[in-house]
Amino acid sequence: MTVAALAGAVKRYGATLALAGLDLELRRGEVLALLGPNGAGKTTAISLLLGLRRADAGSVRLFGRDPRDPAARRRVGVTPQEQSFPPTLRVREILQLVAAHFDTNASAAGVIARFGLGDLERRQAGGLSGGARRRLACALAFVGEPDLVFLDEPTAGLDVDGRRRLWHEIADFAHRGGTVLLTTHYLEEAEALASRVVVLSGGRAIAEGTPQEVQERAGVESPQLEDAVLALTREPG
Repeated sequence: MTVAALAGAVKRYGATLALAGLDLELRRGEVLALLGPNGAGKTTAISLLLGLRRADAGSVRLFGRDPRDPAARRRVGVTPQEQSFPPTLRVREILQLVAAHFDTNASAAGVIARFGLGDLERRQAGGLSGGARRRLACALAFVGEPDLVFLDEPTAGLDVDGRRRLWHEIADFAHRGGTVLLTTHYLEEAEALASRVVVLSGGRAIAEGTPQEVQERAGVESPQLEDAVLALTREPG
């Protein structure tokens, strides 16, 4: 079952072509990793699927609807690359505030336990470290009991324990039928989590498959997926 899709999506920012006719499909219960160098179009693709930007050409569907439709958006959780919180609100209060926007939501206490936020729940957001803010941002993506989660560089700035905890939550979410689209520069993350990988370059999908299939297509002997991505996106000459 397709839960979100781009078909021939084109997006320009002035003279810059960010997406050049991208086809992308998200299927129920999978973890899809978008890989590629900076400027490949990963964040733009997510922005279109979330309805934050409109495609210049092609179609964008979220649960079979226009992604700006509130009925589709209510089924989605998001961790963007950059986040901002009201500085005087405490972590528990932020979780409760976001949860209140959804008809079905997880309890703040449950999310705090799952994401290891117990030491932070009474802290004001303005006093959180970068890693703690990232932990909170990732937890917020799941508080509305979504069907689909977009995670844009979710573990950037997290320590090893925080990264492993989030990996566990992502894997459990997918096991229960949830769908995840993540971008990452941590290749071990894609190898550990993704059932499918799409490599972007220049706003186009240049490779797709399991991590192992992408490695084989790149024709590299190294066991590291990173080497395969570099081989696939390396410009001629």
